[in-house]
Amino acid sequence: MNRIYLDHNATTAVDPAVLDAMLPYFSADFGNASSIHTFGQRARAAVETAREQVATLLNARPQEIVFTSGGTESDNHAIFGVALDSFTSLTSSTSSTSPHVIATTIEHEAVLNACQALEKQGVAVTYLPVDREGLIHLDELRRALRPETVLITVMHANNELGTIQPLAEIGRIAAEADVYFHTDAVQSAGKIPVDVKPLQLDLLSVSGHKFYAPKGIGALFIKSGTRLRQFLYGGHHQRGFRPGTENVAGIVGLGKAAELARLSLEKDAARISRLRDTLEQGILAHVPDSRVNSANAPRTPNTSNILFPGLEGEALVIALDLKGLACSTGAACSSGAVEPSHVLTAIGLPASEARASIRFSLGRHTTDSEINAALELIPAAVTHLRKLSPTYP
Repeated sequence: MNRIYLDHNATTAVDPAVLDAMLPYFSADFGNASSIHTFGQRARAAVETAREQVATLLNARPQEIVFTSGGTESDNHAIFGVALDSFTSLTSSTSSTSPHVIATTIEHEAVLNACQALEKQGVAVTYLPVDREGLIHLDELRRALRPETVLITVMHANNELGTIQPLAEIGRIAAEADVYFHTDAVQSAGKIPVDVKPLQLDLLSVSGHKFYAPKGIGALFIKSGTRLRQFLYGGHHQRGFRPGTENVAGIVGLGKAAELARLSLEKDAARISRLRDTLEQGILAHVPDSRVNSANAPRTPNTSNILFPGLEGEALVIALDLKGLACSTGAACSSGAVEPSHVLTAIGLPASEARASIRFSLGRHTTDSEINAALELIPAAVTHLRKLSPTYP
């Protein structure tokens, strides 16, 4: 059976060129990047090259890139780092006011759970709603601002819908209010252009395994001058922002993946967008009552979230997997959750429709023949499950 993988938002395969770049750092070039001898200096040089590659992808300066274990750590470092630093400043002043953070209702759990943990420590958090397309309204953001607001954190592209938020406009609002601005760019970096300067970002999170680097490596962009509470304690690695011996092989892989993404981004986006549109049009044409969630919003070129009324999404995922097609009902870290997707209910879907929605996410190696095969498998699976469903007419 030739298996079809349409779950690239969960993770991607390591690109062969990325693996080739990493391999020497598991063997001959195994040195600790903090050691001053030749072995260590070879590792150090590789780490700094990767730092430049990631910085170039984001149009940042190399010294503004800190390597982490992935998107969750980067998000937590940014959010706790700003909020707790501000908390100390505010509570040590004559004012007894606690800091205030603005997020959205459709953030990844790495952001939402971090914000909820802050609330338990006395930090106020406003969660902005989104419209039917998954977009925030800028006037609501302006109204949410307070004198004590210290951070706006809004994800760039949603992991379930692909919806792209208007970061440039949000950045202007944050700059005018003199508020730090963070974005979770885990689902956008390497897929669409991300330039930290016109977006006026202070902090940005990326995760390597979303764009063909290995799992367990990510980065946090920290704009020079940003005040950030230390997150971990240890040695003086990475200017003290992230102590601990560097994961040299992973860092090299992230750097190479960033370089490949930068060079192929425009070409990949055009091809993948065409394939996604073919998939959506074929499903809508052959599956009655199906519809694309957030179809009218700007989206990443690879992501499609489709509602199939009258069935359970997990049943369809299993049925398609048995036929050789991998997809998902939403975020991989939420698999097995009893509750419907918080993202889909936030855009106004009732629980039954949220549970009947499937995410297809394409990648660099997705082919026309795979999409054509998917368009044979999906309508047949939906038709079969609907015949068994007591809720579909």
